Parts: sequence; C-alpha cells; structure tokens
Amino acid sequence: MNNQNEFKPYIPAEKVTAEITVTSIIMGIILAVVFGAANAYLGLRVGMTVSASIPAAVIAMGVIRVLMRKNSILESNIVQTVGSAGESLAAGAIFTLPALFLWAAEGKMDKPGIVEITLIALIGGLLGVFFMVPLRNALIVKEHGVLPYPEGTACAEVLLAGEKGGANASTVFAGMGFAALFKFIIDGLKLVAGEISLSIKGYAGEIGTQIYPAVMSVGYICGARISSYMFAGGVLSWMVLIPLIVLFGADIILYPGDAPISEMYALGGASAIWSSYIRYIGAGALAAGGIISLIKSLPLIVKTFAGAMKSMSGTKGATGERTARDISMKVVLGSIAVLTLLVWLVPAIPVTLLGAVIVVVFGFFFATVSSRMVGLVGSSNNPVSGMAIATLLVSTLILKLTGSVGVVGMSSAIAIGSIICIVSAIAGDTSQDLKTGYLLGATPKKQQIGEVVGVIAAAFAIGGTLYLLDSAWGFGLEQLGAPQATLMKLIVEGVMEGNLPWALVFTGVFIAVMAEIVGIPVLPFAIGIYLPVQLNACIMVGGLIRLAVEKTKKKEEEKTAIVNDGILFCSGMIAGEGLIGIVLALLAVFGIDSVIDLSARLGIPAAVSNIGGLVLFGIIILTVLKFSVWKKRK
Repeated sequence: MNNQNEFKPYIPAEKVTAEITVTSIIMGIILAVVFGAANAYLGLRVGMTVSASIPAAVIAMGVIRVLMRKNSILESNIVQTVGSAGESLAAGAIFTLPALFLWAAEGKMDKPGIVEITLIALIGGLLGVFFMVPLRNALIVKEHGVLPYPEGTACAEVLLAGEKGGANASTVFAGMGFAALFKFIIDGLKLVAGEISLSIKGYAGEIGTQIYPAVMSVGYICGARISSYMFAGGVLSWMVLIPLIVLFGADIILYPGDAPISEMYALGGASAIWSSYIRYIGAGALAAGGIISLIKSLPLIVKTFAGAMKSMSGTKGATGERTARDISMKVVLGSIAVLTLLVWLVPAIPVTLLGAVIVVVFGFFFATVSSRMVGLVGSSNNPVSGMAIATLLVSTLILKLTGSVGVVGMSSAIAIGSIICIVSAIAGDTSQDLKTGYLLGATPKKQQIGEVVGVIAAAFAIGGTLYLLDSAWGFGLEQLGAPQATLMKLIVEGVMEGNLPWALVFTGVFIAVMAEIVGIPVLPFAIGIYLPVQLNACIMVGGLIRLAVEKTKKKEEEKTAIVNDGILFCSGMIAGEGLIGIVLALLAVFGIDSVIDLSARLGIPAAVSNIGGLVLFGIIILTVLKFSVWKKRK
C-alpha cells in the first residue's frame, strides 16, 4: 500500500509548469457548456448521464499537444477539470429541477425563472467544490492506495499516454460528427423513422427499438450486463404489465386515468397505458431502488463520514509545497457562509432559514459520502438519486410539520433537493479530478479554481438549456421522459398532498424488493421499468456490441484498446447528438423545424421510413465497429 510520503507524482512538486492559462480556461469552459448541455439532454431522455472527464481529457490532449504543439500535461488536466464540472452539474440539475416545470404544466405554479435555476445550480455547484476542499487531504492524500478513484486514475492514464492524444481525440470528434449527422437525418430532416415498434394482434404488448446513436452509445459504455437489466425492466413493463392492465382493466376507469382502459388503449396504444399507469409503477421501483442502495451503503457512509472527520481534525494548513496547496480555509469557510445566506435571503430561491440550515447540514454530509463513495465504486455507482430521495423525504416532512405546505412547500422542497443533488454530484466529480491531479503532480488550489470556473460556466448555461428543451418538447412526455425529476415530483406530492395512486407505486416498490432479493441490481432494472421498451432495446444493442467486442479472440492488450476506442467514439456520439438535439430544439422554438421536415413534403410511406430507419441503424453500428474493431493502430 502506498503512503503519501512515498508517492511521487509525474510532475515533481519542485517543478513549476503552466496550468491555468487562457487556453486551458477557454477550452475548459467550452467543454463544460458542451458536455453539460449534452448530458442534460441525455439524462432527461434516458435517466442516466455519462462521465465527461475522459473525453474532455482526450480532446484537451489532442488540441494542446498535437494542434498547438505544446507539451503541457497539467494544462490539459485543467481543461478536463473545468470541462467535467459541466457534466456533473447538469446531472444534479436535471434529476430534480424539471419537477418545477412539470408542476407549471399542471397549472400549480409559474415556471421557475432562469435566474432561479441559475442561482440554485450555481450555489449547489460552489458548495460542492468548497465542501470538498477540506476533505482533499483526508481522502485523496491520506487514503492514496486505499481509495482507487477509478475514473480519476483512468483520466490520469489517458493524459499520461499523451503521444496517442491526436489519434484518440480524432476518434471523439469523429463520434461527434457522425452522431450529429445521424440525428439531423432522423429528427431534423425526418427522412427515416427514429423508432420502430412491433405489436402482436390480440395482445396489448409492444416491442421495438429506437435508432438513436447516443442511446445505443449508453449501452456500449455501460456494457451488456447493465443494459440487460434495463432491457429486462422494459420487457416486464411493456410485455407483461401493460397487457395485464389492458386485459383485466377492460372498460373500467382506473385512477389516475380518466377514461376506460380499453378506450385509452384503442386511441393511444401501449404508450397511453405507459403514460397513465406504468410511470407510477416505475417511480415506485426507482424510489425503492434509491433507498435500497442508500441503506446498503449506510455502514460505509457512517464509516466514511467518521473517518473523514477524524482525518480532517489532524489536517494542518497548506504547506509551502506546490502540490499540497489548497484554497485558503478562510476563503472556503467565508464562501460557504455567504452561499448559505444567499440560499435564505435571495428572493428568487424559495427556501427559508430552516431550509438553508438543511442545505448546509445535508450538503456537507452527502458531499463527504459522495467523495468517498466515488473513490471506492466510481462515479457511475454513486447513489446520488438515493441521497436526493432521502433529502426530499426528510426536508418535505420538516417543511410540512413547520407549516410550509402547498405550492410554497413543494417548490421549497425541490429547491433544497436540487442543491443537495448538485452538491453530491459536484463533490464526487471534484474528488475524481483532484485524484487525477494528485497522480500527475497538479497544484490542488489551481484545480479547485478550475472547478469553480467550470461550475459558474455550466450554471449559466443550464437554465437556458432546460427552458429550450421544455419549450421544444416538454418534460415528462415521450421525447423527454425526465424519469428522475418525475420521481422527485411524485415523492414531494405524496408527502405533501397524499394523493398518489399508492397501489401502483407500491407495486413498483415490491417489484424492486423482489429484484433485490434475487440479486438483480435494482436501479438499472427500475429505470428499465420506467422508460419505453424501445429506448431500452436500443441501449441493449449497444451493450451487445460491447459484449461481442469483448468476446473477440484477440490479445488482451489489443482487446482493451478496441473497447477503449469504442468508449471514446460513443462518448463523442453522445456529445454530438446532444448538441444537435439542442440545435433542433432551437429550430422547434422558432418554428423552423417544419421547414426542414422532408417526410411530409416527400410523402414517405411509413413502411419505407421504417426500413430506412433499420438501414441507418445498421450504418450506426458499422461506424462504431469502424472506429473500434477495424481502426488502424500504429
């Protein structure tokens, strides 16, 4: 086991090289906004986000080392530090804030203002960074060799493999370009179908697939195992639960539906049943999954928090050594105090003094937990949604007991939950970035400043992104299901008003419990129950491609290189489709989408559109293979 006294970083402490430069800050801000917007779009569609650290690191290396001819690994590190903050902030924001838009659509309140969204995102993000500063020595330095921080270590390896930076960066950019083209053909020009479904006569089930590159890329990045759990959840809801509801419901009007089930199915098909009933079952499963993951993590959480506090008590101020300098504790504590007052005093944020206290107490606790958890199990397995659910349950109960009820209480609960969710996501991202910097020999203070810059840039972009996506398609509908935010909305309503269809919710809860008993990971299975089966099937295709690549009879080194190239290409595809999604949303808002829509103008029959979709799906799969299995390597 390594000790911090034995460990020597790649760049020695006594050597000073460029880190925060105009180039690194500008590039980092661009990537923070790009990956933040792309992940917001992805998270609202599939309920999951992907890490941007490695793609950002690869792009940084490609631009700084290859195009600019600069050998500056710490400058590249600042780019990925700033850039990855956007993805994490977007993840925290889209899990909660769209609940306010959903209430506005129901006429319960006005839409949240862009200023409110920006301030909530900004305060949550900054608190996440500042809470992590005093934990760095305890978790990154003293626990070096104990906490692996998988993404942070992988990112350091990518940056160290600098001589490959150009080739790897071209793979990411190729993914962005191809996905942008495919997305524009499907949803812009509408030359082919974006979703193909098959139903069986006399049976109310439905199966099919979407053909979007970003959705398939999620499956490739997650792998066949996670993809299969999501697909199994989709099969359960669309091939078992929906047919049973139609069969037994028949001409009954079942709450929360407002028409006979047979009529709903005749008019809207399986999607109508999904919208009225399955979403509540999925929400129950998601809530149970989040709470189960939190309960399973409780021993580790308690141990983590106690250990971090004990380590912090022995932490002294920053030494003169460059690689040990943090932002001054006076600045950190002063900033936390100011941010707490802003939560309470700024009129745009609907939080009382009690709510501000809840934010600080829960925020610091979950920042500590999140930072340690990602060190052990990685960012992908960090139970952020479970922490948000726990926060919402407790804060909503407290608000209700203290007389803050109705619309005011609900918006306050979501604001508190949003800040905590963003704190947890950013604290986890910051700790991964600081691990990368620790291995490379970066200056912690400069990285922490980089995180602050990334948070500020992403916070100012997220409000406009949410408004744009809501104006174009609306949250909670098939295009942007917003599963996590819908769940948070249901939890707050359930506590405040007690008007949920509890029979459906508890059905989901016990399905999740059953899955846990038989050893199925609950969260991906629950997300699969909630989401359309066509989307899950597309994710499954990506997982199967990854499985096929991993099963090829090649040397282990070559196989690893193929898988990694595929991950980079798919990361680029997610970013590319997300960006074109934002562009298409802009066109929809301004009414230009109908001008470029060729499907109606050319009168393309549905059968031809479906065949075209399958052909395009085949081409998408071939491009993944071209830039992974068939890629020429030196």
